[in-house]
Amino acid sequence: MTSIEDYVEVTGENVIDRLRQLARPLQGLKVVHVNSTYVGGGVAEILSTMVPLQKDLGLDVRWKVIRGQEAFFQVTKSFHNALQGVQVPLRDAFFKVYEETNVQNSEELRSILEEADIVVIHDPQPLPLLRSCPNRRGKWIWRCHIDLSHPFRPVWQYLRKYVMEFNASIFSLADFAQPLPHIQYLMQPSIDPLSDKNKELTPDEVLATKLQLGLDPKRPIMLQVSRFDRFKDPLGVIKTYKLVKTFAPDLQLVLAGGEATDDPEGAAVLAEVREGAGADENIHILLLPPDAHTTINALQRGADLVLQKSVKEGFGLTVTEALWKGKPVIGGDAGGIRLQVVNYHTGFLVKTPEGAALRSRYLLRHPEKAQEMGRTARELVRQNFLLTRNLQEYLSIFMSTIYGDQERLELQMAT
Repeated sequence: MTSIEDYVEVTGENVIDRLRQLARPLQGLKVVHVNSTYVGGGVAEILSTMVPLQKDLGLDVRWKVIRGQEAFFQVTKSFHNALQGVQVPLRDAFFKVYEETNVQNSEELRSILEEADIVVIHDPQPLPLLRSCPNRRGKWIWRCHIDLSHPFRPVWQYLRKYVMEFNASIFSLADFAQPLPHIQYLMQPSIDPLSDKNKELTPDEVLATKLQLGLDPKRPIMLQVSRFDRFKDPLGVIKTYKLVKTFAPDLQLVLAGGEATDDPEGAAVLAEVREGAGADENIHILLLPPDAHTTINALQRGADLVLQKSVKEGFGLTVTEALWKGKPVIGGDAGGIRLQVVNYHTGFLVKTPEGAALRSRYLLRHPEKAQEMGRTARELVRQNFLLTRNLQEYLSIFMSTIYGDQERLELQMAT
């Protein structure tokens, strides 16, 4: 199992020493993270490493997942879409399923949640759990990973009544924050540089993956890695690919994604993508298992063009992953992608397939510039978007939440 010391080679000793200093006053702190799936999506990926490292630093941390029938996840997917601005139909039955499922989950989780010093609820699915824990003794924090900049108001007003009862909220960007009666923190997500998805691979490993997937290693590859979700605009990527083919006829397109247990729309979107691809044998649509991390790593390292053409995006960890591998990214001008993609420095921001095709042409015709942008991209991630920075911010928020009413708190410096 990875320990905090393993990150010294990437971040340096000072970063790890700082984490240990921050963690000293929090030894034994009981923390529970709650979300809606152990696999699939950025939240699960972050927690799969964040939780063990918080434990390694001496905190008593647990990770729990709420369960529900398909109807529950249909409702929460509608809520997710609504929070990102889609006008969804509202029915009383939606709210009933949502509330009753959380009550059912609370029967199993109540004792753990009420005994915790800090409970972190991730996204809307588990929000009502707080009301089912009347004897809670700790502080509750809502971590919103969604683009909440322009929510569909009726749904946000319904969910806001739950959020208001929390002690604090965490958003990824200032634009996502909403008027609430408690303290709000800003914290961008991060990637684990030592995970199978981001560790270094040899050229032979990258080549073997290409051959295994039926790709021609001698021809350029355009890649988008994401869930099959309309907000990721996979059909727009296909249109981009077709435009680029007019000046790069050897181009291959790879749309690689997986399924998340809390996203019931994935199968329908996948069908739309397959229909959009038609009979083009150079479009490779890959439905990967949740543990295909090394495959994704190799695809990102072996791609000539990396896209993340989202029209809405909370942050975009697939962008971060590609930047870490020295790849400039052509990304949708949305959400957290704007924090990572800097035009002509780490990639390009685009709004249309035509714009994405134009930038693709530039990168294909200027490989030296693409390599220069890739080096800048990796350094941007090293300084801003690695797991150790995210871990430091979590520890700081925990300390503020627990000790915020004290006038003075002394941190012992490492010797």
